[in-house]
Amino acid sequence: MKVLVASALILVGSCSTLRHSEKIENLKDSISYDDKKIVEKYLNTINSEELKTHVEEISSEKYNGRMTGEKGHNEVCDYIRNYYKSQNIKAPESHPDYYQKVPKEVLPEGLNESQNVIAYIEGSEFPDEYIYIAAHSDHEGIIDGEIYPGADDNGSGTAAVFEMAEAFKKASEDGYNPKRSIVFLHVTAEEVGLHGSRYYTNNPVFPIENTISTLNIDMIGRVDERHKDDENYIYVIGSDRMSTELHFIVQEANSNFTSLNLDYKYNDDSDPNRYFYRSDHYNFAQKDIPVIFFFNGEHEDYTKPTDTADKINYQLLAKRTKLIFATAWYLANSPDRLNPEII
Repeated sequence: MKVLVASALILVGSCSTLRHSEKIENLKDSISYDDKKIVEKYLNTINSEELKTHVEEISSEKYNGRMTGEKGHNEVCDYIRNYYKSQNIKAPESHPDYYQKVPKEVLPEGLNESQNVIAYIEGSEFPDEYIYIAAHSDHEGIIDGEIYPGADDNGSGTAAVFEMAEAFKKASEDGYNPKRSIVFLHVTAEEVGLHGSRYYTNNPVFPIENTISTLNIDMIGRVDERHKDDENYIYVIGSDRMSTELHFIVQEANSNFTSLNLDYKYNDDSDPNRYFYRSDHYNFAQKDIPVIFFFNGEHEDYTKPTDTADKINYQLLAKRTKLIFATAWYLANSPDRLNPEII
């Protein structure tokens, strides 16, 4: 009798596993780029020279390390705002100057009022559904008389958002407007505790319940020690935690367009670095929004005054940016809204 019961349990377990496997395969098979040539056209407008121009500007010493609330960071935010104006990418109607003020009361003691910078392209079919492409604009400021330029952290991410915004705008002008709205969000106060993104998710400019996904970019211009012999990688963190479909979308994007090594080492919740909790996507995840954190890992110049623009690998930065663009394109243009479930 015990043998029969055990056999029955094995049979039930096997059927259950099979059903799960079929669901996974069906999901994978449903994700495809039917407009691959169109995606490639605009993906290829992302180039290393433009990225370099932006990183060099953002990490310039004239901004004194971009400390939250200080003159240098305010000037960088103005540079960000002026970029979107130059591209004719609009501000939210409720914030026509592109700025969401972040009051000093929600920031650590001693910091001045700051601002998130927000621009967006309105969707053609589902304008009230939103994809966020986010990066923080602040850095460490001046410490012991030395300027911390933050070229990788996070000049690289800021520049990547610019290039993707420009690519989506060009596609829109050519008649390929995204079906869903795409929000380009540059948050403040990441370095002092993720305060800018926390303020945004608690005071959203667009309805937070209509947010489909947030793609967060924080340091994607360098190579860490672990990959010094194979630079063709990017760490992908959080993609499978809230949406199995999102996890497979980034893999399909990579398979079709970039062929990077998607490294999931830091996606392990038991990893002692706990990177999932340490950048701005986390505040969106707290609102049950599927997220991905794109990251190159720490390197010898991480949070040091030696994190300068001349050390960025611009070809690699461009390739990683293309991966994120292709992922965002799918999310924005899929006929069906992303399924926020784990299978």
